[in-house]
Amino acid sequence: MNIVMFGPPAAGKGTQAKMLVAKHSLLQFSTGDMLREARVSGTELGRKVSGIMDRGELVSDEIVISLIDEQISLNQDSHGFIFDGFPRTIAQAEALDALMRLYDSKIDLVLSLKVDDSSLINRITKRFTEEGRADDNPESFKVRLNAYNTQTASLLPYYSSQGKLYEVDGMLSINEVSMLITEALNNKSKGLI
Repeated sequence: MNIVMFGPPAAGKGTQAKMLVAKHSLLQFSTGDMLREARVSGTELGRKVSGIMDRGELVSDEIVISLIDEQISLNQDSHGFIFDGFPRTIAQAEALDALMRLYDSKIDLVLSLKVDDSSLINRITKRFTEEGRADDNPESFKVRLNAYNTQTASLLPYYSSQGKLYEVDGMLSINEVSMLITEALNNKSKGLI
């Protein structure tokens, strides 16, 4: 099963994706993690990515899609993939659909974590304090949240029209969110979604 974890920055996508990996032997593709690894690599691409992330801007579709394609091609024997932080735009969603077709596969389910903005600000402040992630500073977070609200939120109707969207209240505890996601997976496997 191939899943997209959807929601604004700091909604808990990475946490839930890691739990799904442990439970279902899926492979997680976190574009954020891939981009952070590129950033510290010292390569020309890494320096380019670093500048873009420091400004809080979105990395180009071409760069992100190339990273995803490479990972899919290296892991074709996987039980499925979780896309965490990708796609972020309609163009990326269409590119992902096309890429999955090349591998005779498709996106099966899109899990959307719904979280209010004030809670996101509290989460990001805590994460920045505890982990010191440069891309979580308050200035770049505001840019990222604005980018989500203006560009990425349009993916909800895109996936809803395909019958793949399942919304989860991300304001609940980590375990409660996990239980709702498990329910969604069970419903998907039974053809109820």
